[in-house]
Amino acid sequence: MESLGTDSESTEAIEGVHLAMLAGGEAMNVQRFEIEPGATVPTHSHPHEQAGYLVMGTLTFVLDDEERELRTGDSYVIPGGESHGVENRGEDIVRGIDVFSPPRENPDWAE
Repeated sequence: MESLGTDSESTEAIEGVHLAMLAGGEAMNVQRFEIEPGATVPTHSHPHEQAGYLVMGTLTFVLDDEERELRTGDSYVIPGGESHGVENRGEDIVRGIDVFSPPRENPDWAE
């Protein structure tokens, strides 16, 4: 069993959006995210199925034809290939966990 512990280093993927790898294997990985107030993850898609859980805060998911607001304790699943983005429209930081299958490296949103 491989353990990365809880002190995994965070990367600022884009301004106000911080990611850290928590654990990973051949078929999936687990990442922690923090999204500062006013920060936006641009609309994007990836082949990975993504499941997540909001540990704290309120986050707006921007999908092709709708928006969904999720709050502390909510979970979600995004099929691979589905366009999505997120916005922290609140005044508090948002923290959560994402699981990707197959494993995903840190995204290239800033490129």
